[in-house]
Order: sequence, then structure tokens, then C-alpha cells
Amino acid sequence: MTMMAFVTNDRLSGQGLAASLSEPFRRIRAELRARRVYVQTLRQLRALSSRERADLGIAQTMITRLAAEAAWGKKTNS
Repeated sequence: MTMMAFVTNDRLSGQGLAASLSEPFRRIRAELRARRVYVQTLRQLRALSSRERADLGIAQTMITRLAAEAAWGKKTNS
């Protein structure tokens, strides 16, 4: 007796081809937007003087983390 398997669930079912192809591009655009926020925030924080950073309570070592949080949100410990 020969057993055969059939694919019954197609990823494109219920979606048009354009919709399935647009999702990766949407994610790429969102990542580029977040990257732009990161770079801009990093540039602005690095441009502050030591005195200005001290007034804001920002240490030099915090700059990259703060820029990343501005772009991608705060990491949560799961």
C-alpha cells in the first residue's frame, strides 16, 4: 500500500500575491525608519557637551543604549 501526503494549507491561500509580497517590504521600511531614528538620536546625544549630558543625567556609556531604545523600544526581560 502506498501512502501519499498532500499539502492542504497554502501560505498564499486567502491572500493575493501582492499582499504576500508586500509584507517583507513593509518590515524592511519599518526597520529602515527605526535605523534612521537610531542614527539621528545617536548623533544628537554625541553632540551634547559633558555638562549638558550631566544636566540631563546621561552618562557617556548610556548613549548607544538610549539611542537604541528611542528607535526600537526598551528591551524587556522575558
